[in-house]
Amino acid sequence: MRWRWVIGLDMYLTRKTYVKNWDHMDHDQKHEIVIKKGGKVRRDIDPKKITYIEEEAGYWRKANAIHEWFVTNCQEGEDDCRQSYVSEENLRELLDTVNKVLEDHKLADDLLPTASGFFFGSTDYDEYYYSDLKDTKKMLEEALEKGGEYYYSSSW
Repeated sequence: MRWRWVIGLDMYLTRKTYVKNWDHMDHDQKHEIVIKKGGKVRRDIDPKKITYIEEEAGYWRKANAIHEWFVTNCQEGEDDCRQSYVSEENLRELLDTVNKVLEDHKLADDLLPTASGFFFGSTDYDEYYYSDLKDTKKMLEEALEKGGEYYYSSSW
């Protein structure tokens, strides 16, 4: 069997949570971290040295309009696949933009335009574009509800 690699724009919204325990913290403020593999506790990772837990808060595939928004608003226009901080204000602004476009599709090209790229997918304002916006809305609402530190990154 031959494997075929599918190349394309993959996009990630990551939530980082600070979990470092300090001696001066009360017991009810401390996190309990247990790392297991195959049901067995891993001894090669020291839970006392873990500082952050990183979770996937969102994933998109070839949602180039969303990618372009993050590049413009969180990466200073540099599309270089690095991980970039996304403030709560950024999350709210993107959610507001998504909501406006979902309410009035005529605003799509002005407020959340598609972006072309070698592996970026379609630039049509079609059912897939609006499906990506609906998914984005749900992700952003969950992120804002949970709070925390968020970061955006992409690869292709």
